[in-house]
Amino acid sequence: MFDKMVVGLDGSPESERAFQLACDLAQKYKSEVHLVHTPQPKTVAFALGAVAGYHAATTMPSTEEVEKACDTILNSAKAMAEKKGIKTIHVHKERGDPADEIIACAEGCGANLIVLGRRGLGSVDSLLQGSTNQRVNHLAKCACLSVV
Repeated sequence: MFDKMVVGLDGSPESERAFQLACDLAQKYKSEVHLVHTPQPKTVAFALGAVAGYHAATTMPSTEEVEKACDTILNSAKAMAEKKGIKTIHVHKERGDPADEIIACAEGCGANLIVLGRRGLGSVDSLLQGSTNQRVNHLAKCACLSVV
C-alpha cells in the first residue's frame, strides 16, 4: 500500500512522533523511507533557546550550528530507522521552503505517503502564511498523514 514514504523532520516533538509512526508503517509495508530536513536558522534558534544561556531572541545561530543541528536530526532519525529494521532509507538535506522541498522529494521519488507532525518549530510567520503541514496537505499529489 505505502511502498515509498516521505517524512518531514524539524526536530520538534511532533516531528518525532510522526517519524515514529512512519517507522511503524514502514515496517508493516516494507516501505522505502525518505527523510527530509530543510535547515532553517529560525527553528534552530528556537530549539537552541531551550538550552540555558542561549539567547534565541537576540542571536541567530551560525551556519555551523545550523549544519550541526541538521546533521544531528537526520543522523539520529536514520540510525533509529535502521535499528527498527527499515532496509531502505534515504536522507535529504535541502535548502529552501520546507513544504516545497517535502513535496519535491515526494514527487521525485514517487512517494504515495507523506508523514508530518501537525505542528513543528515553524515561526510566527506560519500564522500569516500557513504551516508547512497545511501547505503540504494542500499541494501534495499523494496521501498525507498529520500526526498530533
